[in-house]
Amino acid sequence: MPYNPTIHHRRSIRLKDYDYSQSGMYFVTICAQNRQCLFGQITNDKIILNEYGQIVQMVWNELSQHYSNVQLGEFIVMPNHAHGIIIITYDNVVNNVVAPVGAGFKPAPTKPDNTTMPAKHGLPEIVRALKTFSARKINELRNSQGEKLWQRNYWEHIIRNEKSYQYIANYIVNNPANWEKDKFHTA
Repeated sequence: MPYNPTIHHRRSIRLKDYDYSQSGMYFVTICAQNRQCLFGQITNDKIILNEYGQIVQMVWNELSQHYSNVQLGEFIVMPNHAHGIIIITYDNVVNNVVAPVGAGFKPAPTKPDNTTMPAKHGLPEIVRALKTFSARKINELRNSQGEKLWQRNYWEHIIRNEKSYQYIANYIVNNPANWEKDKFHTA
């Protein structure tokens, strides 16, 4: 059936009229295409990343080097998906909460001075970069240039306070131990 825009359209899962480039903390989940287990395996409640999973981890770690307004919170690569906290900030204060510094939180390596405002890179662009750069590197390794690695969209949740941040951070850190009960687990 050919494409027909009146019947073939996707409803956006993003909040209508919300500016995803403003300072904020965001919990994101991205899934491998068809939830295929490509990135490693869970052994003794720990993720053992294979070469592809290590690439996803490396690309995540480099995001704050490419986006001066991005700080990275907790992150985990699972066998067929990844969870992470992306913090977009222009002054180290987000939602009236000073961005927490703890296990897994990686402040951006350089801060812009007060005379220049960094470019506003929004959440969709940052997630796109993570997906694009990791897919390109992984597809080079598996000799499958252009093949889809990630599902088309991603899930996000706006973190509005410290209590929510702590709950989500714990969820991410403990995700491998809960793999058997995970909704993304495939037998």
